[in-house]
Amino acid sequence: MKGAEGLQGSNQQVIWGGNNMFNKMKKLLSVGAVVASAAVLLAGCGGGSQQASSSSGSAAQEISGKISASGSTALLPLLKPAQEAFQDKYDKVTVNIAGGGSFTGMNQVAEGSVQIGNSDVNLPDEYKDKGLVDHKVVVEPFVFIVDKNNKVDNITKQQAIDILTGKITNWKEVGGDDQPITLIHRAKSSGSRATISDVVLKGAAFTDNAVIQDSNGAVRAAIASTPGSIGYVDAPYADDSVKILKFDGVEYSPENIIAGKYPIYGYGHMYTKGEPTGAVKAFIDYILSDEFQNTQVEKLGFIPVNKMKK
Repeated sequence: MKGAEGLQGSNQQVIWGGNNMFNKMKKLLSVGAVVASAAVLLAGCGGGSQQASSSSGSAAQEISGKISASGSTALLPLLKPAQEAFQDKYDKVTVNIAGGGSFTGMNQVAEGSVQIGNSDVNLPDEYKDKGLVDHKVVVEPFVFIVDKNNKVDNITKQQAIDILTGKITNWKEVGGDDQPITLIHRAKSSGSRATISDVVLKGAAFTDNAVIQDSNGAVRAAIASTPGSIGYVDAPYADDSVKILKFDGVEYSPENIIAGKYPIYGYGHMYTKGEPTGAVKAFIDYILSDEFQNTQVEKLGFIPVNKMKK
């Protein structure tokens, strides 16, 4: 009986031991399955990440085509560097930017002859039914400039109004030499002119006794070479060849504009016919990106839109 009991106990141990081995193998197989599943999931996630990255890279490579823009010459010092940087980033895109004035740009984009109309003015009422979409991209400061030999350093707002409307015609009337004033400025199609009209003249009419130029650069060049002349330009155009006047005793600086002390500025707009897509959207997005706004805009003489007080 003991033998039988011993054999029975031995059999029970074998069976129990077998069960233990079976359970251990079962656990090992379960762990293996979990590990294998995790590996599959990780591989899938990794593949998805690579696929997303690849898709993102492909999207960048897929941006191609030609972009045509015209309009504001005040925006050219901003848009030309943006054009070069964007084409370096997307080598399958060609960007062509022309001047002509803000209203020319708005007319051409409304007609469909260009894809972007660059402008210094808010969308006028007569354009509001033409399907144009406004992209406000930058703050544009403007300054009054004179030739470098002019003794006047400052003009008040009222003096500026009187000069622009033809009421004041000699520099001695504003503290300068006895010298006739030559007004040199822009044509009616100019957004720069519209900004000065809106901010300074407040509805008064420009005198017809003036020399008209077709760009900010041409205004600066003419004033630099014409004694007794005065005009206005987008601040980035005001170089060492001319003298910048204070306005109401306040010197132009980005800080004074942001603080609300210097009032002569407008906004740079890029208008599109409907919502932009493809390369056009990518170009506008690039100009509005932190990459460009925070590193290039101020260097180029403009002010990022997000720095203005609400």
